[in-house]
Amino acid sequence: MAYTLEALATDIRNTLKSGAISVTGPKVVAFVEKALKDKEFVQVNLGKPGMKTREIIFEDPETGFCVCAHTYEGAAESPAHDHGPSWAIYGQAIGVTEMTDWKIVKKGEGDQPSLVEAVRVYKLEPGMAKFYDVGAVHSPKRDSATKLIRVEGKNLDTVKRSNIKAA
Repeated sequence: MAYTLEALATDIRNTLKSGAISVTGPKVVAFVEKALKDKEFVQVNLGKPGMKTREIIFEDPETGFCVCAHTYEGAAESPAHDHGPSWAIYGQAIGVTEMTDWKIVKKGEGDQPSLVEAVRVYKLEPGMAKFYDVGAVHSPKRDSATKLIRVEGKNLDTVKRSNIKAA
């Protein structure tokens, strides 16, 4: 029997309600990886024709987390960023994403950005997921078509992100 979006959402909600995100976030990663390894889940939730680059496919009214489908038709790269006051989990379904983790070397003040340096580069391959806690600075790079699930602590459409610049 396939792992459904509804089952994933229930597992995430119950886990998030059990403790602090620093403890529950890594547990949610296991549920995201379970979904990513389910071919039917991936087809149903990431295989629709004409999907936008980012689509919210579930938003929890109780805790506020969102499950988003991301589909990239070609290469794509994002600069170093965090998710403001939110956390996120990136889960690779199809293709490969090269991720870079960054550390803040000079905290920004006012209009001045925080300056960051790269500390680690690694690949997210199909079936893998990674938790980024509040304030974790990272950047994804995709050289070809990719599809992924991203779980956000809250709808990032409504979140102001930090001003960050590579040093």
